[in-house]
Amino acid sequence: MSSMVHLHLAIDLQYEVHPPGADFIFNVQAAHSPQQTVDWEQLLVSQPVPLLMHTDAVTRTRTLRLSATAGPLTVRYRATLDIEHHVAQPDSVMETPVAQLPPEVLTYIYPSRYCQSDRVMEQANRLFGEMPPGYTRVQAIRDWVHEQVRFESGASDSTTSAIDTLKDGKGVCRDFAHLMITLCRALNIPARFTTGIDFGADPALGPTDFHAYVEAYVGHRWYLFDPSGTAIPMGFVRIGTGRDAADVSFATIFGGVGSQPPRIDISAQTDPQKGWLMPVHRPDALSTDGGWQAG
Repeated sequence: MSSMVHLHLAIDLQYEVHPPGADFIFNVQAAHSPQQTVDWEQLLVSQPVPLLMHTDAVTRTRTLRLSATAGPLTVRYRATLDIEHHVAQPDSVMETPVAQLPPEVLTYIYPSRYCQSDRVMEQANRLFGEMPPGYTRVQAIRDWVHEQVRFESGASDSTTSAIDTLKDGKGVCRDFAHLMITLCRALNIPARFTTGIDFGADPALGPTDFHAYVEAYVGHRWYLFDPSGTAIPMGFVRIGTGRDAADVSFATIFGGVGSQPPRIDISAQTDPQKGWLMPVHRPDALSTDGGWQAG
């Protein structure tokens, strides 16, 4: 079973580059994959500088590199895209044995910079080790993280790891994601950090922003989970995919720069004749993997 959503995305980034200039690596463009079709897109950079594009062959993460001169810099990205979801009943999705994991999935079972899974193995096994393996166990990990951590803007920074979040009990979406990934990996469940936009988030949390969520590899697919619970997974646009936040920052900057908060807008269009649905919370297991990384 599958479902389809049709989304329009707009991202505006504004900087004031200090002399003598700065180098940027951006990760703001929607990934191209069989399950995420970019119908139209436009990228505008205000400075007349060379643009170097790269697409990761496995994750489909797209990066834009440029060297900006001193002065204002604006990066604008627009896209219209279709996302097709594989839909499954949670009880039908079993965990994939380690021996059957494709080679490209193995990197997501090891500890990483922000996800020190080797330090929580005892706790993860105590909490979840006796549960039947499968999607429902991963959902239980998601629910536990959601209940144990309080969403609080400004409660963490770029050095905060899953261990810090476990101890402090507060954070933002990336911290929720790091902790869930860490607990999954401690149980030999591959899990990865994915970036998108917080479609459907409560306006009380602030303007529309970039969002971090989790994909866990069960049933030979990557399934979507949102441990912060602030957005609607059915409306997630895949932008970056990596081991943790270190791999997929929306902007990495080398040099002196002042910046404004990102201005982001995302909306969905419905059309029953085309099968376009409004993203809503639903109890099904959702995947936008389509098997393209299942080996």
